[in-house]
Amino acid sequence: MKVTKDTEIEDLVDNIPDSVSYLADHGIRCLRCGEPIWGTLEEAAKEKDFDDDKIEKFVNDLQELSDKQ
Repeated sequence: MKVTKDTEIEDLVDNIPDSVSYLADHGIRCLRCGEPIWGTLEEAAKEKDFDDDKIEKFVNDLQELSDKQ
């Protein structure tokens, strides 16, 4: 899976199960009541006040997780 800042959270959860714990470890909860939150990776990160550099790090790290699957 190709990960970008525009990747939907639901797609991350479905395609990269390890993304849930990765994002939670960084303060982004991507599940509520067992269902993925709506929106993109960038939107979820911006809600938590992460800057563009940190979002780019998330993209790169999540791409590495995806490549390992």
